Parts: sequence; structure tokens; C-alpha cells
Amino acid sequence: MRLHVTASSPARQWIQLVAAATLLAGCGGGGGDAATSPVGASGSSSGSSFSAGTIAGFGSVIVNGVRFDDSKAKVSDDDGGAADSSALRLGMQVEIHGGAVSDDGSGARAEAKEIRFGSELVGTVSAVDAATRSLVVLGQTVLVLDTTVIDNRLVGGFAAITVGSVLEVHGTRDASTGAITATRIEPSAAAAGFKLRGAIAALDSTAKTFTIGSTLISYASVTPPPTALANGMIVRVRLQSSAPVAGAMVATRIDAAAPRVDDANEAEIEGAVTAFTSSASFSVNGIAVDASKATFPNGTAGLVLGAQVEVRGTSSSGVVAATTVKVENHAERQAEGFELHGAIAALDAGAKTFVLRGVTVAYGSGTVDFRKGTAAQLAVGVQLEARGTLSADGTMLQAKRITFGD
Repeated sequence: MRLHVTASSPARQWIQLVAAATLLAGCGGGGGDAATSPVGASGSSSGSSFSAGTIAGFGSVIVNGVRFDDSKAKVSDDDGGAADSSALRLGMQVEIHGGAVSDDGSGARAEAKEIRFGSELVGTVSAVDAATRSLVVLGQTVLVLDTTVIDNRLVGGFAAITVGSVLEVHGTRDASTGAITATRIEPSAAAAGFKLRGAIAALDSTAKTFTIGSTLISYASVTPPPTALANGMIVRVRLQSSAPVAGAMVATRIDAAAPRVDDANEAEIEGAVTAFTSSASFSVNGIAVDASKATFPNGTAGLVLGAQVEVRGTSSSGVVAATTVKVENHAERQAEGFELHGAIAALDAGAKTFVLRGVTVAYGSGTVDFRKGTAAQLAVGVQLEARGTLSADGTMLQAKRITFGD
């Protein structure tokens, strides 16, 4: 029962804010001559990269369009514990510190040096709304979209989730509504208790309570008593899995959980706008962005609190200095889909499915584009690339294109 503030103490947050202000002051107005090449542009000679976003594929770890070789990467969970890359799953939110990004004509690639992953919450479902495809977990509204990966242990996908189910939810929080848009949902035994990540609000140091979203949390049982809490501070709270006491969930441990932004020559972050001052100064998933010299390919009208964006640039002192900022709509995100590279591990010719990188891929649709081979050549051990979108229940990849030999 403790509070860790080393990674994101108020002092560090203040330093980051000062750094951001300094960058904004020094950068002047918009436009400018900053390079606008995306991460992974051909001929890149940068020595480092930072990427934060959703895992969109494997065959290496694919985030924000870059294939990161994870064979030598240090992988850790949100408690700082060592993990294996096999713990990574489609739809998880990750932060990757890597080497130079290059493009040999087959796509952007880099070597991952460190991969950090974590979820937004672990808890019991208290409400399910099939009409809006939403859940309430630990008092938090969770939105389930057609881009939400649902673990195949939840047979039937969203329909398998019932009141009383214990789930782990990965996703991003909409600061304008407080709702969490799920990027991955999986069942959990909650052996280590419940968990909730978010920004502290309504801090009451006398009653020793605060809220995250609509959930009231008591930290009176945390020992030693935390002294560095502040409204707006992003924390991860471990909670007793028992019923609330006097209306409050009981915290057993509190950790600072603000994103750790590595300095990098090339940086790309994707997610929700979580703080907004202007189109030149905002945050994405808690990461400060200086966009005073950025270009906006589809304008700034949609750049508001809660908007989904893709930001490219460089990162230093906890701030991403953007060269391009793109506001994304849901249709674009859904169309991007997922991709898998590797050898077929299992094949069910009758059901027209195979397993690739731990993901079940369906190829029964007559619209699948087969390249360099045909469906008849699918077999265990065959190397290929599968691209597509999620099945209707979110538990499988519905292939749109299958390329042999990739």
C-alpha cells in the first residue's frame, strides 16, 4: 500500500509544463519550415523514435503504422514488472521507445528498445446496454465500437458480457464525457484486485477521498499515507474487489501513471485529446503537444476536447513538438484495420479460419483478395500476411487481403 511519484510527481509535472511553455514561446506562430515527413519516411537517419498508441498488428509489434522488431525489447507492464512480448495483444495501448525508423519500400520499420503496456481498468460490470453497446465498470462508462478487440475467451463477443463479469479494459478516455472508448476487452480473474486509471478530481485531504470519473475512492487505508496527491494528477489505483464502504471504493495502492514520453528524433502519438488550450497547445492521452509549427492536413475545425487525433513530430522533455496533426474520424480508424505477419499455427478448412500470431483469422468471405497464392495453399507453417477488420463480434480478424510469402 504505497504511492509512487517518481515517474510523475507534481514537481516533474511542473517541470514538464514549464518545458512546454518554453517550447511554445520559442516556436512562435504556426506554419514554419518544420519537416512534415511522417514517421517512417524513406531515407530517415534519425537515431531514436517514440510511439504511443494502439497495437494494430503483429509480425513485430505494429503501432501507428510502424513495425517494431520486439525481439530484443524490454517489455514491462503498468506496475513496472518485467513481462514477455507474448503478453502483448491486439488492441492494447502501448508506449514504445525505439531506434531509427526506416522504410525499405515494404513499410516503416524500427527496433523496439522498450515497450510499456497497461490497461485503463479492471473491475466488475454493473450494467450492460446492448442498444448503445456500452458498459458500466467500476462506475466508468465503457464504449464498445466495431474497432474494439474482444478476447476470444468471451465467446460471442459483446453478447457474452453480462452484469457480474470481471473485465480488463484497454482504451482511451474522452475528457469531454469521461467515457472510456475500449480498444480491447478481455476477461480477468482480478487476482490482484481491481484497478482504475485516470485523473484525480474532487480531492478531499480531510476525508481522504477523491474521484476518478464518477467513482468515489477512499485512500484512508493506503500506508504510508500519500502526501503528493493533487487534482488533475493521473494515477493508477489498486482497489479492494469487495463492495464499496460508505459509498467509496477502498484503495490499497496508488501509483503515478502519467505517460512517460521518451526524447526522440521521430515521435508519433495517436489517441484522444485530453486537454485543449488551442490548436497550438493541447494534450493527447495526457501527453503535451506543441503544435505551433504543425500542419493540419484536414484542418483544425475538428480539433476539440475528446477528438481522436494522430500527431507526428519530435519529442523532448515530455513534450511532442508536432510537425503534422491529423484529426481522425471513426470511419477512417475502422478502415485502417489490423495486420498480421507470420506462419499459420492452426487451420480449420471447414470453418475457413486459421490462427496467426495468436489471432483467429476468418477467410470465408468471397471478397478476400488473395495475392501470390490461393485459399487452397493455406496450410500450417505457411508464411503470409493477413489484413482486415474485426468480425461482427470483435473476436476475430475478417481478412480482406491475404498475401503469401510475406
